[in-house]
Formats: sequence, structure tokens, C-alpha cells
Amino acid sequence: MTEGNFVDYVKVYVCSGKGGKGSAHLHREKYITKGGPDGGDGGRGGHVIVRGNSNLWTLYHLKFKKHFRADHGKDGGKQRSTGANGKDVYIDVPLGTVVRTTDTNEILFEITEDKEEIKVATGGKGGLGNWHFKSSTRQTPRYAQPGLAGEEMNITLELKVLADVGLVGFPNAGKSTLLSVLTAAKPKIADYEFTTLKPNLGIVEYRDYQSFVMADIPGIIEGAAEGKGLGHYFLRHIERNSILLFLIPADAKDIAEQYEILLDELRRYNPEMLDKERLVAISKSDMLDEELKAELKTELDETLAVDYIFISSVAQQGLMELKDRLWKMLNS
Repeated sequence: MTEGNFVDYVKVYVCSGKGGKGSAHLHREKYITKGGPDGGDGGRGGHVIVRGNSNLWTLYHLKFKKHFRADHGKDGGKQRSTGANGKDVYIDVPLGTVVRTTDTNEILFEITEDKEEIKVATGGKGGLGNWHFKSSTRQTPRYAQPGLAGEEMNITLELKVLADVGLVGFPNAGKSTLLSVLTAAKPKIADYEFTTLKPNLGIVEYRDYQSFVMADIPGIIEGAAEGKGLGHYFLRHIERNSILLFLIPADAKDIAEQYEILLDELRRYNPEMLDKERLVAISKSDMLDEELKAELKTELDETLAVDYIFISSVAQQGLMELKDRLWKMLNS
């Protein structure tokens, strides 16, 4: 999936259909000149429904369609026939989509399961026909109810990426390179910070035709939890990942310190993130000879309070071991 096609935030207008009018018809038949009221009810207006679709990974299909209007209910007819209901309108979204009201930013609901359906705008109720109002004192009511109006609102759809493994690290740590090597994804790769501006997803193929999903999240900087850099724009994507893979380059000044800074940003954004399983991958380790690697291991065993592994995406070192570790963590 190319970065330009990844849309994770859209605003749309939704409007449900209004209910059909009830009929004020009076029964007429040969030899029966005054048959009494027989007007049917109006049909309800169509709903606007948000539906989960596990085949979608992005909100790109909603980028150019911003208005969703359901059909109105049909009016009631004679012989107590009820008008047809308005046709419902469905908005398909990927799993992990949060729906908010645009005006107040209040969370309405979240779609997390395939084919899950939740009404975001309920169609108006159809009006009652005149036969409902017949009584012993009013035997020929010549009026019926109008249908109720539908609902309309502006909503915001916000996608939080659902992935098994989320890559976390500072800008230019090699996350996109690792994703491109492990998966068929083609993220933008360049030697400058914030090359990745939107999450990239890829499927990692494992042994025996098994697989898991990995997400490359844009780089974190200090102060991201307060909105610095790309701030909340990308931190929300990490919330949905089962495992966090911290990527820190081998040439970093202090690997343990970098890990603690990244961890602190996640803690300040959402303390629940620290409940996820974590693994540190020391990237670009092909720059280290055996002696340097041994020294670094001794240092990390004392300062790093989490499991770590040495890898190199370019030299294809330690990648199978990394996949084994991740698979074991996913299935433990």
C-alpha cells in the first residue's frame, strides 16, 4: 500500500431518510359508498449504517465521497397498505475505525469486528394512517400523521491501525527499510527524518504459510505526547498493536536512554500502552564487529530492562530470528 493511498481521517455528512406520510384514504367500493377509513401507514426512512469490513485497510474509498443520504419512506396507501421503507445506506470502514461527532468530537462508537453494523443516523418513523384514529365517536377521520424527519449530522471517521506488530522508533531509525525487507510493502525510504508521514502496513510471511501484520508508524520525537512533530496523529495508531517492536540504531549515542525516551512518550500519551509486550531491535548492527557487539551486549544487559535482538535489514542479519521471536510473542 503506497503512502498516498493511506487515508486515516475523513469527515463526512450523513442524513437519514424521513418517514412516509400516513394515508387519509376512505374505503370506496361498488355498493359501499361509505366504507370508513382504510389509509395505511407510511414507511420508515432509510438508516445510515456504518459497517465493518475486514478487507479494507484504509479510509481512502471515502476520500472523494463526503455525503451519504438515505432514501425517504414511501407514503401509505389504501386498504391499509403500508408504504415501503426507505433504502438504507451503508458506509463500509476498516476494523479499528472510531466514529465521532465533528462538532463536539464526542466518540459515538468504534467498529472492531467484521460485518459489525451500527446505525449512525436513524430513519424517521412513518406516519400512521387514518384507520388508527377511528373510534366510536369519530368514525371517519379524514386526517393522518405526517412522517417524522430523519437525522443529519457531520461525523468524523478516524482509523486506528489494527496490526499485530507496530514499529516504534525515532525518525530515520530504519523502520521503513525493515518493513520493506520483511514484507511486500513499498514504503518511501530516504536518508532524512520524517520520510514516513503515514503508517505503512505489510504482511510478514512466516513458516508453514503463516503470517502476521506489521505496521511502520511515523517516527516519534520528544514531546510527541503533547502534540509536537506529528504528535497524536500517529501515536493513536500504536494503541491497536499487540506487540511493540522498538527499533534503535546501533550507532545511537545511548540505546537504553533512547528506549526510555520512547517509552516515556507512550506512557504520557496513554499509560495502557505499557501493558503491551515489547521487544527492542538494534538495527544497522552490520556496522558492528564481534568485539563491539560483545561490549554492547554487556552494557545492554545491565542498562536495558527488556529483551533485545541485533538485526540488519540491509545485510539481512538476524531477520529470521526476529520473526521467530515475534511469532512466539504473538502466540504465547
